[in-house]
Amino acid sequence: MSTIINKIATSALFNFDLESLAVSGKRINLDISDWLWQGMIVKEKEFKQHIKDHNWEQYQDALVYITCTADAIIPNWSYMLIAAQLTDSCLYYHLGTKEELNQMVFASKIEQLDLSIFKNQRVLIKGCSDVAVPSSAYVLLSQKLLPIVKSLMYGEACSNVPIYKKKK
Repeated sequence: MSTIINKIATSALFNFDLESLAVSGKRINLDISDWLWQGMIVKEKEFKQHIKDHNWEQYQDALVYITCTADAIIPNWSYMLIAAQLTDSCLYYHLGTKEELNQMVFASKIEQLDLSIFKNQRVLIKGCSDVAVPSSAYVLLSQKLLPIVKSLMYGEACSNVPIYKKKK
């Protein structure tokens, strides 16, 4: 009787799971539309009072996306004042939508990676995950891996899509 050999387990294939870069934590929307004078204008004195009176502790260890649902022009310094308050309490903050926040978080984590271990290696980027991974994360990771890997694939080891193979 012959032994069944798991060729996938013995192959020199590096698996990369983008889900491992996900940051857990509550996502909170900070909508500043209620801080506007007559719902449309930032008045410095009143805006700074809202900043002073706001409960910033609620953002401790959270991921915050800053929005303004009112149709108003918000001066950049307004967002800078908010950033100054969020810096010491939350994990990440971003001006934009929840989806953009998640894209930014993944981009930040990818930028911090040391990918030198993948130099001239066969790399498989895992396709399925329990966490929503933004498409932009796959593109950014590919951008960083393509110049250094021998080959790049997407999916699962048993059924993958070849993305790139270095020409000899």
